[in-house]
Amino acid sequence: MGIIFDIKRFAVHDGPGIRTTVFMKGCPLSCQWCHNPESRSADICTVSKTVRIGDKNFTEDETVGREMTVEEVMKELRKEQIFMDESGGGVTFSGGEPLQQADFLLEMLAACKSEKMHTTVDTTGFSNWKTLEKVAQLTDLFLYDLKLIDDSLHKIYAGVSNTLVLENLEKMLEMGKKVRIRIPMIPGITFTEENINQTLVYLSGLKFPIEGIDLLPYHNTASHKYERFGLENKLGELKTIRKSDLEETKLLFGKAGFEVKIGG
Repeated sequence: MGIIFDIKRFAVHDGPGIRTTVFMKGCPLSCQWCHNPESRSADICTVSKTVRIGDKNFTEDETVGREMTVEEVMKELRKEQIFMDESGGGVTFSGGEPLQQADFLLEMLAACKSEKMHTTVDTTGFSNWKTLEKVAQLTDLFLYDLKLIDDSLHKIYAGVSNTLVLENLEKMLEMGKKVRIRIPMIPGITFTEENINQTLVYLSGLKFPIEGIDLLPYHNTASHKYERFGLENKLGELKTIRKSDLEETKLLFGKAGFEVKIGG
């Protein structure tokens, strides 16, 4: 049994082709720019939300997260399998951090593989290696977050050290796994000349190749979620950046020999 807070159909930014993305609750990080703050807690929770209809406001309770069995999730995935197969897509497990529910994730991956569904795991990489190694054996592609190279800044803005993240990335590449690096471009935090240069040096020094790099432009559309869930939004005043703002960064990574996309 796993705790799922959303299943997104026809996803086109979570891996190749048309995909169904399963969002799992729970995350050990506390990234200040998180777009899914409701996913941080591993628990099912109830929050009040206000709905405006005409000139009247109505308050109602909303449950975030629900328990689902492997078969219940598979039933939803099978509905979309024709679109996934025809487009070269598949299933993506995201969150939160799907590795937080490792046993359920492993069962889901095995079920997907048994029905020949392409599997992708979108992860922070913050996990013990034994768990990640098991998951890797059932995963076709990893979307791997690389936020900040400076460990002290990673602790400040993501809440944990990046030592484990970098170690696990290198071990997965050594296994021969396909990994796309995802870099959230947060103005003044990750989207700085220093962090971009440090990231470029780090990726260029890897012993084994990566599949490519996705530069993810920051947007503040999740601000309303922080209000709904009563969470502090430390980046509330931060403005959305445009894809065009990342063209120079894309060119920089491209010149270093990487395949680069802006967006997922």
